[in-house]
Amino acid sequence: MQKIIIKIKSKKGNLPSYETIGSAGADLRASLDEPITLMPGERRLIPTGMYVELPEGVEAQIRARSGLSIKHGITMINGVGTVDSDYRGEWNVPMVNLGQEPYTIHDGDRIAQAVFTKYEHADFVLVEEVNDTERGGGGFGSTGV
Repeated sequence: MQKIIIKIKSKKGNLPSYETIGSAGADLRASLDEPITLMPGERRLIPTGMYVELPEGVEAQIRARSGLSIKHGITMINGVGTVDSDYRGEWNVPMVNLGQEPYTIHDGDRIAQAVFTKYEHADFVLVEEVNDTERGGGGFGSTGV
């Protein structure tokens, strides 16, 4: 199990938590002095109050919560966000209301989830040609429905 070092900026802050034993993502909670209402189409950074020290070679993938997305149209602006291992600022979640109604976020609400993954840096090699495959350059639905 990977140890993740976290500083919480206020006494009301919350550590990420796994809701079930099989959860891949740890829920992140809003850290707010007052509720924030997202109007339809509005985008805002929602603070978590967390400052995190990720180990080198580990990234945090920040993902929308499916329940908020399907029930209220609340999702993340960039789909999936990446927190790099050398970032030390506060984690904020870029959220957008794609729904038809205003949505209010309260302090402590679960707003996103973090999945921690290992990564490697690539060694880029410039060549004149790349090897062909059976698929070739087919993409965007080329393999069927």
